[in-house]
Amino acid sequence: MPTPRPCETHLELVKFGHPLPHFAEALRHQRKIKVVALGSSSTAGADNILPFPPRLEMLLRQRFFGRMIDVINRGVGGQEAPEEYSRIESDVTTEAPVLVIWQVGTNAVYKSYNPAEVRATLEAGLDVLAALPLDVIVMDSQYTQAVVGTPAALNLANIIMPMITEVTSNKGVNLFSRFALMKRWVDADIPLTELDDGGQLLLHTSEWATNCVTQSLFGAIDDALKPEAIA
Repeated sequence: MPTPRPCETHLELVKFGHPLPHFAEALRHQRKIKVVALGSSSTAGADNILPFPPRLEMLLRQRFFGRMIDVINRGVGGQEAPEEYSRIESDVTTEAPVLVIWQVGTNAVYKSYNPAEVRATLEAGLDVLAALPLDVIVMDSQYTQAVVGTPAALNLANIIMPMITEVTSNKGVNLFSRFALMKRWVDADIPLTELDDGGQLLLHTSEWATNCVTQSLFGAIDDALKPEAIA
């Protein structure tokens, strides 16, 4: 039986620039804690691969044993920032989470959205979330064949991802750059073909990549909580 490929989480690459004060405060004083994952099929799940929200929930519950941490999956396949923005009140605000993970960028490339529209709705959504007592992490696109495998897709990805980086920087919001993380794996000679799940679209992440992305996201969250969080 082949040895499973080790997971390189590259904390030095995905480390957050800001703490997570609302999440840390909840860990100190609450037993029940909600996290909302807002996004598209990367969040909802596809092709029988367990997506990152339930995987992250398990890791957080193991790390902060005794708290009932729920990662609520509010992913809807095929959506992008404009559609996700319209769901903030119904899918985020009503849940009263202490942390929101907003996944954007994938369908902006895959479906060739207007970058200006994506930017405007991402900025507007982050402004809405900034007024609420919660922390925000923006997760950008996966790095798979459907996103980077043609010159046109790669060109658009190289417009969208820096735009997301610029917006999150301007808004003082943490960015989890899944795109940069997965590109690092490819640069380290992991075949691009191993990063998608083998589905017809060549879009969604494989079991290994999904697990490793989640491990990396968890590591970045855990790092951002120190030293405030209770061990």
